[in-house]
Amino acid sequence: MTSHLNDLSSFGSSLNVAIIGATGGIGQHFVQYFQQSTAVQKIWALGRTLPNKISDNEAFQEKCSWITVDLENEETIDSAAKLIKGQSKPLHIVIVAVGLLHDNEDIFPEKTWKTLNSDSFEKLFRTNTFGPALAAKHFLPLLSREKKSVFAALSARVGSITDNKMGGWHSYRASKAALNMLIKNFSIELSYRNPSALCIGLHPGTVNTALSAPFQSNVPPTQLFHPSESVKKMVKVLNNLDSANT
Repeated sequence: MTSHLNDLSSFGSSLNVAIIGATGGIGQHFVQYFQQSTAVQKIWALGRTLPNKISDNEAFQEKCSWITVDLENEETIDSAAKLIKGQSKPLHIVIVAVGLLHDNEDIFPEKTWKTLNSDSFEKLFRTNTFGPALAAKHFLPLLSREKKSVFAALSARVGSITDNKMGGWHSYRASKAALNMLIKNFSIELSYRNPSALCIGLHPGTVNTALSAPFQSNVPPTQLFHPSESVKKMVKVLNNLDSANT
């Protein structure tokens, strides 16, 4: 097992981390990465369901605590935040690693406005926008005021308005664009409440997970990342950020 020694040098040591969406395709790799980091002392792993088998490693079990949270149920988010606040010191890194593009049944990216329907639109916004926003509501106040801390939500390049050259994927693009606006709003409010903290959106790239699986045929192999590689690159981004980047 590789120990990441200088991956979080700008944060210091004895870090407390919360991963929301910890059993997802990217979230679980964030958990594994921070478990190996000598800078991290505590991981709070939050997910809708808990893994059947977490780990046989006693050190991992001691370092990582799992909490059931449903981002479509604000009461569970509030309860998790209160539990963490009562049992640990302030958080230094909070990552919301959730996202929905399709469900392999009724929801797929739209190629034309003719296929828009309100049910799919609402489902994508609940997952990609409302959930992360409610997580921010309850977890931004938990960020450390003593040193650098970050709240980060996984966004997507297709949520950029200026970068949109192809159209389509209406619901997904719109839900991520809305998330980007909320992150901007939260970062402004956070700068007054906690100047040393950052609120950012992370673009993970095209990652080899269930979310991208139906659309990988057109992705060059060099642009399709293994989740662990994507996580490593995103952690590097986090480490290089300062308050000017919120």
